[in-house]
Amino acid sequence: MGTDAFIPTEICERIAEDTNALVGPPINYGASDMHAGYDGISYLNYRTLATVVRDLAYSLAESGFVDVVFVSGHLTNDWAAKVGANQASHDLPEEHYTYAFPYWDALSSDDMEKYLSFDAGWHANIGETAAVMAIDEGLVDLSEAAYDDPDLPDDIENPGALLDHLLIGKGAFYRVSETGVWGDPSDATAELGEEYFETITHAVAELINTFQEIRDDVYTRDRPVRAQESWE
Repeated sequence: MGTDAFIPTEICERIAEDTNALVGPPINYGASDMHAGYDGISYLNYRTLATVVRDLAYSLAESGFVDVVFVSGHLTNDWAAKVGANQASHDLPEEHYTYAFPYWDALSSDDMEKYLSFDAGWHANIGETAAVMAIDEGLVDLSEAAYDDPDLPDDIENPGALLDHLLIGKGAFYRVSETGVWGDPSDATAELGEEYFETITHAVAELINTFQEIRDDVYTRDRPVRAQESWE
């Protein structure tokens, strides 16, 4: 139940010094209506999560933070978080930066293939399971590990693009997987999870630092006047 908060929190704590950042507490509930149907599922409406992200960005900016970064560990959380970050940018001064991304966006295609992919699986797979084991091995009981590999066509240009279409809507993942697993977690180990974290944390820190370093050069013009007017 906590995987999608545990992993990005661990990433953020590991890179805090390298990115000159403070790590806030995670938002433990997310846009997970795709999992409706499985036992014990709780979730926020997408609009609710987007509003939470927007309000947190506003309040942190009021406290003096210039960069507010939301690192997501759940695909559909990212959709809502980006809306919230965009809403915040409408009203904050242009020197404030609020943005959101899922941590795997920083990974190369080769690293993604090993961690989250059609070969490695997309959910509760070897990658996510190993990462949780690296955080706290006691959270995982591999003797109860399930395996599922939904049958999707792989003969299109980008089969991964099907995920956005398949996983939208209440109970969408429940309709795809009987167990809630997509992949085979049985070979996961804490040692493998540490290898993943080394790769992921380097990539996420590099992405954040690079954006901070280049943006003043890339943004060659001031924000237009019409974009500086509040939408409130």
